[in-house]
Amino acid sequence: VTGDFGAVQRRKRLHFPRLTNMELVFVLEQVLNGLLVGGYYLLIALGLSLIFSLGGVVNLAHGAFYALGAYGAVVLTPALGFGGALIASPLLVGLIGVAFERFLLRRFYTEDPILGLLLTFGLSMLAEQLIRMVWGATPLQYTVPAALKGQVVIGEFIYSRYRLGMIVVVITCLTGIWLLLNKTAFGRVVRAGTQSPDMVAALGIRLAPYMTAVVVLGVGLAALAGVLMAPLAGVHPAMGAEIMTAAFVVVVIGGLGSFWGVVVAALLVGVVRGLVAYFYAPASEASMYVLMLLVLLLRPRGLFGERIQ
Repeated sequence: VTGDFGAVQRRKRLHFPRLTNMELVFVLEQVLNGLLVGGYYLLIALGLSLIFSLGGVVNLAHGAFYALGAYGAVVLTPALGFGGALIASPLLVGLIGVAFERFLLRRFYTEDPILGLLLTFGLSMLAEQLIRMVWGATPLQYTVPAALKGQVVIGEFIYSRYRLGMIVVVITCLTGIWLLLNKTAFGRVVRAGTQSPDMVAALGIRLAPYMTAVVVLGVGLAALAGVLMAPLAGVHPAMGAEIMTAAFVVVVIGGLGSFWGVVVAALLVGVVRGLVAYFYAPASEASMYVLMLLVLLLRPRGLFGERIQ
């Protein structure tokens, strides 16, 4: 009894830090920032995962389409405004994706995967240099549209109106893609093609048009992410290469070819980065790699990936 009483007294003397209301608000802001970053990763990694699921090609040039989306917004905004550029830039990049799939990527669906890696890696380097030749190496400024400037204030909570708008756009896109893949004939063929392409071919269904559509969807999502992040991160030639590392981390954590795996992994990475940034900012970048290491140690195929045979 005496020992228990002493332990209780020692616990009473300990001072555990408690977060004040203001600190809780700051933590909430960091969580929202994490969800924003996660949504941004999601748009890029989801397209990357869809292309791999159906075509079996790891597209290292995916970041180039992200950069082209941002530069497209810079060019189109003076004529169309931010809203018009938000729609037109991903559509134009999607048209580039049609040519990319038909004349280059399609040749490598049945080849050794390393050949597809080499092709897309070379294309990513080529695209970056072309961007430098056309727009120069100097970063370009792209401002937040006037209608979305300012903050939303709810009590002590203050958050950027533009960032909230980005979260809404990401949620809308995610909902639309889920409905497309799960509630339409197109989605049923795509899902069947990812699981058993030979059976789909035996039924007389050509997967080539569906693959083109998936590539257009994937690169369009990457371009959309580029438009959304341009006012926050700036526009520069190497932005595509910089984002690819984080996109692959998300895909690896979620599991190759898994829709919900990518969704969960992107949001998890974003929230972890946001919280780590609040408590110890220098470790924010490293936190996603530590998270990937832990996931791979416990589940080598990723959170929702197929079992490795």
